[in-house]
Amino acid sequence: MDKADRVYMERAIELAKRGRGWTNPNPIVGAVIVKNGRIIGEGYHARYGGLHGEREAIRALTEPAEGADMYVTLEPCCHYGKTPPCTEAILEHKIKRVIIGSRDPNPMVAGKGAECLRKAGVIVEADFLREECDQLNRVFFHYITTKLPYVVMKYAMTLDGKIATCTGASKWITGEEARGMVQRMRHEYMGIMVGIGTVLADDPMLNVREEGRKSPIRIICDSRLRIPLDSRICRTAGQYPVIVACGTGDSEKEKQLIDMGIQVISVPDSQGRVDLGKLMFLLGGQGIDSILLEGGGELNESALAAGIVQEVKVFVAPKIFGGREAKSPVTGLGAALPEEAARLALENVVRIREDLLLEYKVIHANQGSFGK
Repeated sequence: MDKADRVYMERAIELAKRGRGWTNPNPIVGAVIVKNGRIIGEGYHARYGGLHGEREAIRALTEPAEGADMYVTLEPCCHYGKTPPCTEAILEHKIKRVIIGSRDPNPMVAGKGAECLRKAGVIVEADFLREECDQLNRVFFHYITTKLPYVVMKYAMTLDGKIATCTGASKWITGEEARGMVQRMRHEYMGIMVGIGTVLADDPMLNVREEGRKSPIRIICDSRLRIPLDSRICRTAGQYPVIVACGTGDSEKEKQLIDMGIQVISVPDSQGRVDLGKLMFLLGGQGIDSILLEGGGELNESALAAGIVQEVKVFVAPKIFGGREAKSPVTGLGAALPEEAARLALENVVRIREDLLLEYKVIHANQGSFGK
């Protein structure tokens, strides 16, 4: 592989990113077709149910692709789904060489797409810029192998670790640019989840307020069905989907919520609280591949204890609230010993004017240690 190969694959990666938030639960994929040192076609998977990146690149061809090279961020599919196999289109247009970034863990594809092309005489070179390409589809890889949503815990805090003042005021901890980034995060994930405490305290909408972006499915963890029927969440259920997960039921309240177009899921644990593990299983079964967790301290603690969190994104503002009663991002009883702490690996630091965004991967959640 030479420098030109890198340039073309990096272009495919940039194209793939344009599909973020629109293709779930499918992966995001970019493709570039090159002939005689020139790009003659490029495309990306733009919408769920739409053409895959390879077929979009072929559709955009400015000249015949016979003898050309294709750079694609994910192994081409070889099975019939909502669209025909991309391998068929590659062979039909007599593309000579296919350079693949990520291997597809989907059992219907895994290695079969590349093998199908090789058997037909196409030169296939795999794992090129694989780390960068794998990064594009963390959500898809997790969901396709576990059938569970990829959960990202997100919160904003001060330098002394507070998410609100001693009076409960939290608007605003971070600056406008950081808050805009949160709007784009909401667009990327299929669901957004909060606890009933957040709904009662803030009466949020949990939608995306930027034009041209989609809003997530709103998921409320509400063990005793305390959500007010006149809350903004309930009143806008016809506009933005709502799922309320409960523990101990209230049949009359449940009926009222259902009549408003809200889905109610009963997943009680032994104490009548929401069993987050069971909830993830059921949400995954509905095709919800990812969740942005914007919970308060209690829900964050429960999520870590349940082992459902894959990633943590923390916005840190250059402020100090202080206060013994000021809220923290994770509450509960907490870990009894340092070795029981959830362990994270720092992956990225982004400066957003005066604020910082710290991005971590959860490497060991010590499931069950929190609050025990």
